Amino acid sequence: MPQERNTTPPPQEQPYPGRSGEMTPEPRDEMRDYVGRGLLAGKRALVTGGDSGIGRAVAIAFAKEGADVAIAYLNEHEDAVHTRELVEKAGRRCILLPGDLADRDHCVAVVERTVDELGGLDVVVNNAATQAPVQSLEELADEQWEHTFAVNIHSYFWVTKAALPHLRAGSAIINTSSINGLRGNKTLLDYSATKGAINAFTYALAQNLVERGIRVNAVAPGPVWTPLVASTFPAEKVETFGEQVPMKRAADPDEIAPSYVFFAAERMSSYYTGEVLAPIGGETLPG
Repeated sequence: MPQERNTTPPPQEQPYPGRSGEMTPEPRDEMRDYVGRGLLAGKRALVTGGDSGIGRAVAIAFAKEGADVAIAYLNEHEDAVHTRELVEKAGRRCILLPGDLADRDHCVAVVERTVDELGGLDVVVNNAATQAPVQSLEELADEQWEHTFAVNIHSYFWVTKAALPHLRAGSAIINTSSINGLRGNKTLLDYSATKGAINAFTYALAQNLVERGIRVNAVAPGPVWTPLVASTFPAEKVETFGEQVPMKRAADPDEIAPSYVFFAAERMSSYYTGEVLAPIGGETLPG
């Protein structure tokens, strides 16, 4: 069960992209109570945005299930080193791949380094994301729109395309979407658009790859307490973050990571492809 924490965090802000250790309360993203069952024994995984938040929790959960992990991230070196320490504590290898995933060549290099250093690739988790709220479409600059698309969906395309020659039957691709890709968000116009694109990309790619035995799924969380929240929302928004869902709180990354284990492990989800799993705190959606 999730450990108790204050459901209404104090107002706070950080410079982008944020740091876990400076959040109050700190996110639960270390999978401390998670016990692996060898579901990913011998697998090699790449997790983009793997330094903190959902990516960190996923990397550690994968390690506890027996996988070696490469984590790609922008420049949050302290968080990334901490994640590597936790993966290594679980007895698995972890390589750090800093750099800008908005750049196509870097995305390709991340995949090649993963394959070279881990000896192959079996699971791809496209999780990197950026967001910047605006109050109107007129306020949304062309540069922001293009950058958000580059990080949030173009990197998924570039990383996945580079990874495909290395994937085999039984491999898994898992994309991080969002509740905002399912119903939109009036202040996250570009972010919502990219998350909707991720859902459609997941549906289409799953159909395209099914005959090759490569499964493609997505996880679309509701509000999750990560550094992206404290570094992109104003303090007063942070204070009420997550209160709108029926559970009246944001999730911690530890509560979301098992969804990725489910999709990564063929033993658990061999008949699932083209699915979008939405852990959204009790909210129900029509359609």
